[in-house]
This record gives sequence, structure tokens and C-alpha cells, in this order.
Amino acid sequence: MTVTLHVCITCRAGQTLGEGEVAPGKRLHGAILEAGVPEGVNVVPVECLSACSQGCSVALSAPGRWSYVYGRLSDANAQDVVAGAAAYAAAPDGLVPWRSRPEIFRKQSLARIPPIAVLPEAAE
Repeated sequence: MTVTLHVCITCRAGQTLGEGEVAPGKRLHGAILEAGVPEGVNVVPVECLSACSQGCSVALSAPGRWSYVYGRLSDANAQDVVAGAAAYAAAPDGLVPWRSRPEIFRKQSLARIPPIAVLPEAAE
């Protein structure tokens, strides 16, 4: 199953950007792509994860799994984000054992969201 790594590319990480400067979130996205996307992970740039006061942010999700939002990131964290995404992709329920997570995923989690329950369709 493919998991999705959403990366906020509009994040300014509290910085005022000059004309033509690349947003820190876009730099993080590029660094993640350069680090090498793990098998089973689809990286999707998004315009906002509404974690603006928490620096650059990413979210991991997949159907039937717990979802996570991580913040206070920069392009220097790309390798750890990739390692965390690979561990998430390998966990059947999205629950990666705490000690198996990269440190940034242990200390910089902003939200943990339970899987969305699939309701049976109403009989017609």
C-alpha cells in the first residue's frame, strides 16, 4: 500500500522572504526528493497544513492507518523525514514503535489522527 507524505511548500517558518527567495517549506520538499523517496511513499506538495506557527511541517497518511503531522522541520531534516516515512510505510497500521522513529518524529509530532472509520453504505 502506498502512503502519502504531504509537504507544506508555502511554509515560511516565521521568516520574511525577499523577492525571489524560496520558501523554507519548498526547500524542505526539494531536499526530501533529493534524499530519495522510499518505496511505497508518494510525496505530495501541499499549499498549507495550517501549522504555520510550528515551522515547516509534513503529514503522513494512508487509508486505514493513523495519520501524523510533524513540525519544526527544515531542509536539514530531509533524511530523517525520509527515514520516518519509510518506517511508517512498513508499519501495517501506521503505528511505528516509538524507539524505531527518527528523533524528530519522537519530539516534533504536532498531531496524531486516528484512522477514519469506513461506514457501510446505506441500503437503498
